[in-house]
Amino acid sequence: MNPAPSVILFTVLSGAGFGLLGFLGLGVISPTGLIAFSYFTLAFAMAVGGLLASTLHLGNPRNALKAFSQWQTSWLSREAWLAVLTLAVMGLYAIGAIFFGKHLSVLGILGADLSFLTVFATSMIYAQLKTVPRWNQWLTPLLFLSFSLSAATMLTAQNGLAVAPLAVTGVLLILHWLSGDKRFSASGSTIETATGLGGIGKVRLLAPPHTGSNYLMKEMIYVVGRKHALRLRWITLALAVVLPALILLLAPASVLTTALAFILHLIGAFAARWLFFAEAEHVVGLYYGKR
Repeated sequence: MNPAPSVILFTVLSGAGFGLLGFLGLGVISPTGLIAFSYFTLAFAMAVGGLLASTLHLGNPRNALKAFSQWQTSWLSREAWLAVLTLAVMGLYAIGAIFFGKHLSVLGILGADLSFLTVFATSMIYAQLKTVPRWNQWLTPLLFLSFSLSAATMLTAQNGLAVAPLAVTGVLLILHWLSGDKRFSASGSTIETATGLGGIGKVRLLAPPHTGSNYLMKEMIYVVGRKHALRLRWITLALAVVLPALILLLAPASVLTTALAFILHLIGAFAARWLFFAEAEHVVGLYYGKR
């Protein structure tokens, strides 16, 4: 699928932001005053910034309000409601920590639960799509959550603990790639099943459905070269997992060390999410002879 920059920014930044809010709510660190203000500002900036970036993918950003109307059936709508509830609860929690030096544990735990549920809901927007077999697997939510936890662990300066979620993220990335490479063929979707003509024999494309491009071809059919994808996978692993882990393990603990590790991880996360979309094969491509 077309790896739109707005959606990549949305999923990466909001995942990191809600992960940090979750850790603050759980009391992994308990800052007050100006220090708390800096942490919550960073968390809200990434979470809200990511959500706002997602509206750039809409033809009319005002249509984003319609996302709240389908919560009974749509994971996108559930994510929207969970995000708003999380920001409201954690906003109250932040006020207590910043202005009164109080950490209201009930609000914190509730906000943390909502934070990670928001990340899960974001992942389910993609994981529930049977039309994209590469995404339609249990590894997708785990991968989103592991990226969120890795970012949050580094942002709260838990350098010694950050290596574990980074390692888990690396393993999940590899498993998601290996499993995803096989899922389209394993799904059984072919041009015969897509057209319903398999009963009369082998089907081949005589002519394209139309002479020009359209929305489906622009958004749903994107082909990345195999060698290019493999090269990007190695780069992604190095930036998102290996280099940050080595820095946290070997370099002296400091703000600069943590910042460098997080920046490298964030660049790797953007690369991973670009691949997540670029390698996704939508079954509609069968009608155009692209699969």
